[in-house]
Amino acid sequence: MAQDYSFDAVSEADMNLISESIQVAMKEIANRFDFKSAEASIELDSKEKKLILRAKDESRVEAALDVLYLRMAKRGLPLKNFKKGTIEAALGQTARMEVAIQNGIPTDKAKEMIASLKAAKLKVNASIQNEQLRVSGKSKDDLQAAITHLKNGNFGLDLQFKNFR
Repeated sequence: MAQDYSFDAVSEADMNLISESIQVAMKEIANRFDFKSAEASIELDSKEKKLILRAKDESRVEAALDVLYLRMAKRGLPLKNFKKGTIEAALGQTARMEVAIQNGIPTDKAKEMIASLKAAKLKVNASIQNEQLRVSGKSKDDLQAAITHLKNGNFGLDLQFKNFR
């Protein structure tokens, strides 16, 4: 059996689910008493892949983020892929925070994953391809062991495994 098997390790967040979560969170914020005068809003910038939260003060921005994270978690979105920025003062005595949405595996994390696979002495080869990690090997069992190893590793990303062939 000379055929090589492979799979792709990716880290993706579904933008449609993010948009739905924002809509549900905004409905909840509009109805909650503690947000009545907070003028809180959550915006999605799909091109820049970031969320922008605004409110009257820093505590309301944090509370709006908590509501949003709760709605995202209920929809099964990986919260590891959201990198919270610092809260900064905006115009009109309001507070603003940007949350970066991470899609894809950064090169430094991919190199860390490759080193981890080599340190585990698994009989697989890994390569970086367009913000994803392609792992190939001669045995499906070796690939299953590699998937288990990557799932158990703490790389700061939520990994999905696709294209298992």
